[in-house]
This record gives sequence, structure tokens and C-alpha cells, in this order.
Amino acid sequence: MTLWTAQEAAEATGGQATSDWTVDGVSIDTRTLQSGDLFVALTAARDGHEFVAQALEKGAGAALVSRIPKGVPTDAPLLIVDDVQAGLEALGQAARARTDARVVGVTGSVGKTSTKEMLATILETQGKTHASVASYNNHWGVPLTLARMPKDADFAVIEIGMNHPGEIAPLARQARPHVALVTTVAAVHLEAFDSVAGIAHEKAAIFEGLLEGGAAIVNADIEHTHILRGCAMDAGAGVAEFGRGAADYVLTEVRPSADSVDAQARVGDETFAFNVHSAGTHFAMNALGALAACVELGVELDQAITGLGRWSPVAGRGVRESLPLAGGGQIELLDDSYNANPTSMEAALDVLAASKGTRRIAFLGDMKELGAQELAMHAAMADVAAMAHIDQVHCIGPLMRALHDALPEARRGLWFETSEEMAARLPELVRDGDTVLAKGSLSMSLARIVDGLRKLGHGGVLDP
Repeated sequence: MTLWTAQEAAEATGGQATSDWTVDGVSIDTRTLQSGDLFVALTAARDGHEFVAQALEKGAGAALVSRIPKGVPTDAPLLIVDDVQAGLEALGQAARARTDARVVGVTGSVGKTSTKEMLATILETQGKTHASVASYNNHWGVPLTLARMPKDADFAVIEIGMNHPGEIAPLARQARPHVALVTTVAAVHLEAFDSVAGIAHEKAAIFEGLLEGGAAIVNADIEHTHILRGCAMDAGAGVAEFGRGAADYVLTEVRPSADSVDAQARVGDETFAFNVHSAGTHFAMNALGALAACVELGVELDQAITGLGRWSPVAGRGVRESLPLAGGGQIELLDDSYNANPTSMEAALDVLAASKGTRRIAFLGDMKELGAQELAMHAAMADVAAMAHIDQVHCIGPLMRALHDALPEARRGLWFETSEEMAARLPELVRDGDTVLAKGSLSMSLARIVDGLRKLGHGGVLDP
């Protein structure tokens, strides 16, 4: 189905179309570009104009550019604008304006991508649903997601993130959600903020984008709930809170097993049960927030619970899998390698501690963007309750050296600067019956540890 015609895109952006083209997708990366996509020549690490010719050769239906790139014929299918980023934003805003979809925006220090995926899974059972890909939640990810939204979508789930103050509000105004959900507020990105309270105010800025009569879903169990609640009320939103204590949606019981969580909750006088296909009480809390958001979007609670049962975590975000070993036997892998901060690290360690393996082994990488207290925050992980139930901790990165030094000798494993160095030692570090956690910030490449563990079943490890 056609997503954009040349005329529609030109009217949306104020640009000039060189011919009468149509596209059925939008891409910013020639590596994943599909035939018929509009290639957007953003400037990031490299100028996207350098890849326009390649994109057209791969079958792009057109390219959004601010100039005709060298080597591209003047009659190529192009949309020429003054600024490509501004053009993408305008395209996204036009896509948002032309749809009748019910939109939910999601942000939070921890759990926003998993919660976004839960929401998308639930809403797909109710109608045509459009959602952010991966963690496309920044200044180009949000407008890209919006620009990709089909005209006839019934629902849309837009993830909104930040690294610095002032980033969320403009993205929320582009998304214009009917419902905005804040999963939690935690000590993440402290490098750019003076305090966690400052982070709470930034997360609460998502409510500035709510449509009139919109709803705010906030976590009632955190220190700064009052900031979220106050900002939501200032924005004229109705507020629904979820949590274990005083809240509209109360999590009353959680029963984790090896690979899922059975939970009970209450809203008003109604008690209900739900299951989450991933271990860890934090997933149950995220799911409760997602259920609350769906109800505010008009979905019946029992239907939302049924839809939630179709969700499972994506790679790197809590996936559990059994891996064979070349010499026989197997290990259980908890792949939480996509990202890390103190809150999510403690939650992942809780899951590992509750596991049934013969030994519980953790490979932990640096947690980035924590500011002046980063070394102390890494060392403090040695004192979290779950550590008492973990047999050995292997540490990766200069910041994790602080945790390595703080661990008792019996629990202290190896330390290496990089995941590549650690991966080379994997055959001697795991054995049959182990449950193994891999977690760290994305830049620490804990995925190399995950890949190395998978290769042990074939008698090899990851090549450096």
C-alpha cells in the first residue's frame, strides 16, 4: 500500500519533488532499506547524502535530501528540502495529523522498550497497530516512526527517550498521544542531570504532548511520583497510577517461575490475574502499566490480558534460552545484554538469584552515563540482596572494576577491559547446569558474550 505520494510528501514538508513517485516505507539506513522505501539522507556519524546513490540502486522509491548528491542524476526521484531533519519531522507530523489512530506514548528510565512491545502486542489483537521499531525513541527515531505510520492505523505506540534535558517535550508534541505512560524514574543519565528529581521532571514532559482529555499513567511506587502526578495535572490530564501500594491499579501478588510470572492485581473492586512470559517482578509491573494504558485507550481489561499473553521479550531484553555445550549438557542463558543501569541491573540480578541452576553466573558490563558517582554506583552493586545468591560475577569494563574490587573473593570472577577478551575465556567459566546472565550498557557489547556462549555448543567461542 502506498504510504506517501510525491505530492503528499512535498505538501507535508514544503519541499520540491523532482518527479511523480510513490513510496511504501521510510528508511534511514541502506543496510535495512527495502525496495520502495523513501530514503532519508540524515546527517549523523556520516552524511546520508553519501548513500543516496546506493539507496536508489537498491530500489528506493525516492530520497529525501537537501541537495542533489554527487553522482545522482538530476531526474532521480527526490524530495528536496531545506533541512533533512526538519523535513523528516514535518513528514512525521503530517502522518500523525492524517490518521485517526489512538496513540499511546511511552517513556521511563527503565522498561520503556519492553512495555512498548507489550502494548503493541496487546493492541494488535484489537486492530491495525503501528509501533516504534527497536529503541527508535530519539530526535530522529520518533519522527521516523510517525512518518512510517499507515493512514489507516487503528493504534500507534510511540516510544520516547532522552539523554539530556529538554528532549522529551518536543517529541511528545510530535506524537500527540491520547495516553502517556511513564514506566518509572531512576538514576539513569545522571551525567546530564543534577538529580533524579530532574529526571522525573524531564520524563513528565511527555504529558505536554497529550491531546485534550488525555490520560497519564504513572508508577505510584517511586520517590518522585508526586512530580509525575503534578505535571500530569498541570497538563490537564486524567491520572491513573499503578503500583504495589496506594494506586488505581494495584499489583497484589507475584509468583515468578523459571520463565514467566503469574500475577494478581486489583482495580477498584475488581481482582484479575495475568501472566507475563518472562521472569522477574519488574516485568509484571511493566505489564500492569501497559494494561492500565490499554484500558484508557478503550480496550476491555479482559481482552487486554488475553493480548498480553501473546507477548514475549525480544533479544537482549530478558530472553531466556537453553544452550547446549559441546562436551554435553547445557546452560540456561538470561540474555539482558541490550542495556543497563543500576535499577535494571538489580532487577536482572534478582531474576538470576531466583533461578534454579547448579551455579548462578553473571557477566556484567559497565553502566554508562551515571555521572560523578558512577564508580560508587558500580561498587554498590556488590551489596544488593541478590548478590548473596549468585556464585560468581565476571566484570567487563573500567567502571565494573569498582564492582570487581568490592566483591568478596569467593564471588569475584575475572575482570577484563572488553567483552572480546572475556569471550575468549568462556569455555573455562561455564559448565553444565549453570544459569548465566549477560548484562551491560550497549556500548560494552555484552552481545559478544551472548554469541560466545551460543558458540560453545559448537565447540568454539566468538572470534575477537
